[in-house]
Amino acid sequence: MDVPTLRDADPNRLFTAAEAYAALAAAFAGHADTWRSGVDGRVSASGWSGTAADRARESLARTTGRLTAAHLELARIAPVLREGAEAFLLARSKLRAALANADAHGFTVADDGGVSWPPPGAAERHDPDAPDRARQGTELRDRIADALAEAAHADQVTAQRLRRYTDDARTGAGLDPGTAAMRLNSAVLGALGLSGGTEDLVRAGMPGPDAPPTEVNSWWKALPPDEQQRLLRAYPAELGNRDGMPTPARDQANRIVLDRMVTDLSSRQDLSEWDRKKLEGFRAIQGRLREDQGKQPPAYLMLIGDQGQGRAAIAYGNPDTADDVVAYVPGLNTEVKNMGGGDADRARTLWQSAHDLDPSRSTASIAWLGYDTPQIKGVAPDMFAVAGDERAQQGGAAYQGFLQGLRASHEGAPAHLTALGHSYGSFTVGQAAQRPGGIPADDVILVGSPGTGAQRASQLGVGADHVWVGAAEHDPVSHLPSHEEAKGIGIGAGIGGVLAGPLGAVAGGFLGDRIAGHGDSHELWFGQDPASSGFGAHRFDVADGPLGFASHSDYWNQGDGRDGHSLRNMALIVSGHGDRVSGQEYR
Repeated sequence: MDVPTLRDADPNRLFTAAEAYAALAAAFAGHADTWRSGVDGRVSASGWSGTAADRARESLARTTGRLTAAHLELARIAPVLREGAEAFLLARSKLRAALANADAHGFTVADDGGVSWPPPGAAERHDPDAPDRARQGTELRDRIADALAEAAHADQVTAQRLRRYTDDARTGAGLDPGTAAMRLNSAVLGALGLSGGTEDLVRAGMPGPDAPPTEVNSWWKALPPDEQQRLLRAYPAELGNRDGMPTPARDQANRIVLDRMVTDLSSRQDLSEWDRKKLEGFRAIQGRLREDQGKQPPAYLMLIGDQGQGRAAIAYGNPDTADDVVAYVPGLNTEVKNMGGGDADRARTLWQSAHDLDPSRSTASIAWLGYDTPQIKGVAPDMFAVAGDERAQQGGAAYQGFLQGLRASHEGAPAHLTALGHSYGSFTVGQAAQRPGGIPADDVILVGSPGTGAQRASQLGVGADHVWVGAAEHDPVSHLPSHEEAKGIGIGAGIGGVLAGPLGAVAGGFLGDRIAGHGDSHELWFGQDPASSGFGAHRFDVADGPLGFASHSDYWNQGDGRDGHSLRNMALIVSGHGDRVSGQEYR
């Protein structure tokens, strides 16, 4: 297989052949039914008896069995041709996407897949920011080689499968009812994943799980629209959560998956506690999507899954076309049902506020739950000891990929992208920002934060001037002590808890801290207090909030005026008007 052969191939001929065989199989089924009812059935019901009748029935039954076997054989040829055509089409799309990328960046591709490029000029040799042409060329060569190998493999496997049917026709095995039934059972079990089955060429032809979002997006866009629709219907679970896929395609696939998961969980007996919670959550998301149908802005289901505690993401407005995009990460005690309720409300409210502040710009506001949040009962100084940092690290990796996917699928000029984390979600955002490569965000907003794992705003990769912090004075999570401080205030927290419950534990803990005189007051459980001057971010104005834990969730309730400016300030940042944000003194 070489580049011109695959590049110029026309898989539509295979699709046409598949349709012809499907039509032939359907017509043959009609003839077999006519024989079965018009000849075999009539003789069997005629009342004819005796030796001659027995011999006639045996002969007719053999013919009926052969006709049935032949129909089963014919009916399986069309799927073989169709799968081969789709696999070849996927490989061709990968190749064409790679060739387009090569052409756009000045690379030359030989017929055998080799990649070359002109030597760098003097300016490029001395430019430290010049692209690494050798690395880019190697990546292109590997992509092209993979596409050629996949096409050659699909061609070989399809030919082998078709050869079996020609051998059956030549030997007569295709007319044996037992053989046909056995192969049908094997094919069904393979399709259901209950046996080794045969290789799924189409699934194998999709970009690998480690393919970058830009490659996924290029591959998808190179597919013809009718093939895109076939894949979305046949492989929704494999496509709906792929970072880099266009948002409308993700939404279409994920709605199919959502309905299937609800049906599956509803049919099970003895669900675990978390399965019951996920079923409740998925039903809430279904209801939310029905409620939002036909409204503005349109809602898109960008993520759905039953891993762990459940996964979901809902966007208000299309991130692929919006001028401004914000992706909000929730924290403590968030369950998947919240994505059909309060967290979706927050995303929708922030969209509305940003839209009202600057109607000339389009906005997409996303609520993203792509990880398992800590489930903590009550509030205590060492509450995050239960959570640890593993969830934030895993969530940070997933969130980084999600934001990279938003960049890859966006059309036209890049959007102004804001990463927003609340509570433990701010720690998750901080972990994503500190991963190799960082996050492709323009601004970072942290509200109700117990720390980000960073000591300085500059460590979050967007520049300290683009890190924004909202911390209500009555929000206990934004005051939680460091590890060392928590050890010194355990006695005070215990006394407070006995006297007044969880809030008393926090108050007693702070009192114990002051009596014991422990630690740096600007050090929180997960690093430097983002609202402190030492962290170096912008602290924006928020109201003190109600007394107690309610203030931890109050940031979206504060409008413009006596109730504080939290929502307005977040909307200004999201819409690219950070110069109009009202500030607040550091702690």
